[in-house]
Amino acid sequence: MAARLEGRRVLLTGTGTVGGQGSVIQEVFAREGARVVGCDLRPGAAEETAAALAGEGLDVVGHTVDLADPDAAAAWVEAGARHLGGIDVLYNNAAGHGFMPFAEMTLDNWRHVMRTELDIVFHTTRPAWEHLKRSGAASVINTASMSGVRGIAPLGQAAHAAAKGGVIGLTKTLAAEGAEHGIRVNALSPGLVKTPGTDAFVVGALRDFQLNMHLIRRTGTGEDIAMLALYLASNESSWVTGQNYSIDGGVTAGFR
Repeated sequence: MAARLEGRRVLLTGTGTVGGQGSVIQEVFAREGARVVGCDLRPGAAEETAAALAGEGLDVVGHTVDLADPDAAAAWVEAGARHLGGIDVLYNNAAGHGFMPFAEMTLDNWRHVMRTELDIVFHTTRPAWEHLKRSGAASVINTASMSGVRGIAPLGQAAHAAAKGGVIGLTKTLAAEGAEHGIRVNALSPGLVKTPGTDAFVVGALRDFQLNMHLIRRTGTGEDIAMLALYLASNESSWVTGQNYSIDGGVTAGFR
C-alpha cells in the first residue's frame, strides 16, 4: 500500500519541541511519504528534530524562523518552496500564548497574542498562496483551539480566544476563496493536549479543572492530532474544506 502522503510537499510550523504537536506531526507526515520543511522560533530546535528524522533517510529539514516577523516568514516560505519545488500542504501549527484575566490585560498583552497566534497565520499563508494555487490540489491546515468556540472564565483566555476565533473565521473565508484554485482550508481545534509546554503550565487545580471538562477524561496526545491532520493533508479528504474540527475529548460537546 502506498504511503498516504507520498511525494506531498509540506511546510509545517512549530516543529522544534520534542514531544510537541509539531514534531509529532512532522514525524507522522514524513513516515507517510511527505517531504517536510519545518521551522521553529528557538535557534537550532527545528534543525535538531529534522536531523533526527533525516538520519533515518526521511526527507525533512528545519529552519530557525521568527514567524512574527512577516519578512522572515515570507523568506522561509519561499526557501521551502524552492527546496521542495512547490507547496502542496501548509500546516500552520505554531503559536505563542498569553493567558490572563481580561481585567488585568494590557494593550501590549493583547497585541502580543494577536501577533503570535493570528498574525503569524497570515504571515505564512499569504506568501504561500500562489504556490498553493499552482499545486492544484493543496491543503492548508490551521491550528485553532477549543477556546475559539467556547468561553471559559477561569482560563483567562480573552485574547487567546479572540485570536483563535480569528483563525477559524479566516479558515472559512480562505476555503471559499481557494476552492476555485483547488485549495482546501480546514482548522483543528484541540482541547488539552499533553506537550512539554502544557505539562509545565497546566498543573494542579488548573489541570484538574480542564480534564473535568472533557467527556473523555485524559489529555490528548500529539498522535491524536496527527491522525486527523494526516487525513486533512491527504487526498482522502478531497471533498472536505472550510471546516473547524474540534478534537478535544468532547469539551465542546457537553458535560458528564
